[in-house]
Amino acid sequence: MLLVTVVIAACGSSTSSPPPNPLDDKASPPAGGVELQFWHGFSAGANQDATNYLVSQFNSQHTGSIRVTATYAGNYDDTFAKYKASIQSNQLPDLVQIYDIGTRFMIDSGTIQPMQVFIDHDKYNVSDLEPNLLGYFSISGKLYSMPWNNSTPLLYYNKDAFQKAGLDPNKPPRTLAEIRDYAQKLTVKDSSGNVTQYGFGAAIYGWFLEQLTAQADQQYCNNGNGRDKSASKVNLNQPTDVNVVDWWTKMVGDGIALNTGRNTTDAQNAFKAGKMAITLESTGVMRGFQSAVKFQLGAGFFPKPTDTTSGGPIIGGASLWIVNKKPSYVQKAAWEFVKFLEQPQNMAYWHTHTGYFPVSKAAQSDPSDVAWRQQYPLFNVAIDQLHQTKLDKASQGCLLGVMPATRQAAEVGMEAAITKKSPPQKAMDDAVASIQPQIDQYNQAVGKS
Repeated sequence: MLLVTVVIAACGSSTSSPPPNPLDDKASPPAGGVELQFWHGFSAGANQDATNYLVSQFNSQHTGSIRVTATYAGNYDDTFAKYKASIQSNQLPDLVQIYDIGTRFMIDSGTIQPMQVFIDHDKYNVSDLEPNLLGYFSISGKLYSMPWNNSTPLLYYNKDAFQKAGLDPNKPPRTLAEIRDYAQKLTVKDSSGNVTQYGFGAAIYGWFLEQLTAQADQQYCNNGNGRDKSASKVNLNQPTDVNVVDWWTKMVGDGIALNTGRNTTDAQNAFKAGKMAITLESTGVMRGFQSAVKFQLGAGFFPKPTDTTSGGPIIGGASLWIVNKKPSYVQKAAWEFVKFLEQPQNMAYWHTHTGYFPVSKAAQSDPSDVAWRQQYPLFNVAIDQLHQTKLDKASQGCLLGVMPATRQAAEVGMEAAITKKSPPQKAMDDAVASIQPQIDQYNQAVGKS
């Protein structure tokens, strides 16, 4: 019921007509300039440092006209929840970073100004942006948010452990079956039979199941992954997904994979400490891994469920949304900041200091970015994988108003199977059943049932 209340509050005032075009409003900004409130989900560390640097550069270039205040609003989930709560209290920021799976809700909320409005008015050229990034955040040819800190999942591995196990350190596994084969060789026990290094381990993270579904060229939800029309059910219990969960369950059960639970930080720390030789994670952690591990780090393409599948990974990370319930001069100022972040030299800085994609081809050709990738060639892996991914409904990912809750339901099902509380098929059947009422309530609230 709380979900329905939030959705109705968000959408109820905006379904009758689209918001006015802010670029048609000639109202003048305040004499002291425009103050922009920007919410993001980066806690202390490299990502927040890079954000603060770019904000300071923008502010110094726009002294007296625009000043951006960047505020950490909590992690992705917390920022999304805070935004929803702010709809009801009418205390929205001017610009907000929202993770990929919040896309459907943000569009339905009626609180955002599509980027396409500004793009069309300024004749802003988006042809240089990566097509797969545009594909995720666009619906029916309209770009709603601007790609920014975007990522793709990768397979990371310990090259030293590979060498000790007699495996080629330059040949990471490409399928789940290969990961199992490698993990058997990489698992190490002491004289008492205790495992000192597991062959594999990763967080029980719903994003990985979404990615493996797309890698099999299968759709995670119906109605063209929610892109032909609003999705009305999810496919967590389809054979592809159940087989993935079954594979994972057997890996843990056979003692060649470490169950680190659902917390991604726990899995990252276990990998950095050498407790497992292969893991799955985002491109966004590459910089952190490089600076933390004491072994040779390797990276490869995200695995496919089988060697016969032709799919590709989904874009992850987050994008930038301009709030429409603000004066026109505020929205225009937010657009200026968005364009600044997308400039090739700024996007190159972002890439080299965080590990997230340089979202434009011009940024990838920037001399600083080229030099960085020559020094750290692992950063090329993510770009190569992106360029080899075909854009279709599967790799665009599922758009669903309750996608965050669906991801959590998937994790509950995965964990139930991995910990042997329920067989994989039943665990995923239960996950589908648990989320269906929320899907129905959401679609009814936004008039899409």
